Amino acid sequence: MGGPMDVPPDADMPRRGLTPRQRRRLTAAAAIAALLLLVRCASMSAAAAGDGIEVCGQRFPIATTVVNWREPGGYDAYQRGKRFTVEDPPDGKLRYSPLRGNLPAAIQERAAANGLDLASLRQVVHQFVLHYDTTGTSRQCFKVLQDVRNLSVHFLLDVDGTIYQTLDLREKAHHATIANDFSVGIEIAHPGAWKQPMNADMARWYGKDELGWFMKTPAWMTEPGIRTPGFVARPARPDIIAGRVQGDVYHQLDFTEPQYVALARLCAALAQVFPRLRLEVPRNPDGSIVDHALSADELRAFDGIVGHFHVQTNKQDPGPAMQWERLLRDARAAR
Repeated sequence: MGGPMDVPPDADMPRRGLTPRQRRRLTAAAAIAALLLLVRCASMSAAAAGDGIEVCGQRFPIATTVVNWREPGGYDAYQRGKRFTVEDPPDGKLRYSPLRGNLPAAIQERAAANGLDLASLRQVVHQFVLHYDTTGTSRQCFKVLQDVRNLSVHFLLDVDGTIYQTLDLREKAHHATIANDFSVGIEIAHPGAWKQPMNADMARWYGKDELGWFMKTPAWMTEPGIRTPGFVARPARPDIIAGRVQGDVYHQLDFTEPQYVALARLCAALAQVFPRLRLEVPRNPDGSIVDHALSADELRAFDGIVGHFHVQTNKQDPGPAMQWERLLRDARAAR
């Protein structure tokens, strides 16, 4: 997992006794490899010049770190096979769908021939679904999605605020059942929420020092993969938060400060790209935020940001600690 590739025993041996024809072939191959490397480095430099999200092959700016699936250290959900497990041959399975379902007839006809263009996608996408991953880090989340569950999500948000984009947003990621056709999804790195506070499972993920709570990775997670060296994931608020989701009370420590900053900027960027995606969440008549799943009709009719628990009755994420009002306020300010 993640180690160096095996090198053939004779890989570093000097070339002896080559014919002129063999030398010409080697020279040509080296020139082609150098050209490909130059092109790749140029494209990576262009991507690094301004962080952005990719939609229908176009880059849209965002004022936070986004690692694209093509970039070093990125997570590629286009890969037809496991990322962290050696397979021979790879399983060949798609973890996403190249075409969103339930499209209007006119869009469906065009998209079937040429794929969704930006104008069409803007008519289709009207929700951003927030998940917590329960795996603690984005690396572990992608491992579960890609190698174990054959699922996908457009974005991963790690504890240090790094956003990873795994697919172009034109693709239908498999993350939230009936919302997949009209949504963009993100998995936020976080251990989860529990009915009993600081039970044995929660205690495996959290420690406490003179500065308060901090997230620790379990002993079995040998490589967390957090991009910021030495980063300590501390909740944005000091206390365990209790709140009702789907009729039950859950307990959860907050997301990190860098996660809130990055998520707000991503919400703002998505609202700029997709006119139907309002910076709003489902609310009750009294203005409070809905804490349970919407009906299928209510969900399809809503334009804005939702939790996974708004989509499915068996889900609690992103949990009671999510600061919805703060997120909306910061996203509106970032537009």
